[in-house]
Amino acid sequence: MSTVTIEVCRTVSDGLCEAMTRLVPQLSSAATVPSADQLREIVTSEGTFLLLARDGDRIVGTLTLVTFRIPTGVRAWIEDVAVESQARGKGIGEALSREAIRIAASRDARTVELTSRPSREAANRLYRRVGFEPKDTNVYRYAFGDRGL
Repeated sequence: MSTVTIEVCRTVSDGLCEAMTRLVPQLSSAATVPSADQLREIVTSEGTFLLLARDGDRIVGTLTLVTFRIPTGVRAWIEDVAVESQARGKGIGEALSREAIRIAASRDARTVELTSRPSREAANRLYRRVGFEPKDTNVYRYAFGDRGL
């Protein structure tokens, strides 16, 4: 593999759409691949950063960083970290994570948080190596599904 570069995505291209078609199913078999319009919404959002890992022209990994202000300060959250299966173990996830931390710090975030399933052992080792620590908390989810409001 040649040198992988990390960049913030600024525009939606056919290459980005194709990469999402490959990478999103690796996150969840139930996830829907975002449309070009949905990707444009992400890319143009003030507090959202879609990071791309490129090996030459090919996108081999992505990470989404969201920053937001709350009454106690600026917070950041990492979501949807995906690296192509054949590119794993080469430092791409770490490079994406470190760039996300750098961007969060530049926006004066007090913390950067993420979640990772316990079964993703390599990912959990990576996050600890980068400096994330497990948080003693309960994570709750409200799923809209068939519920009406």
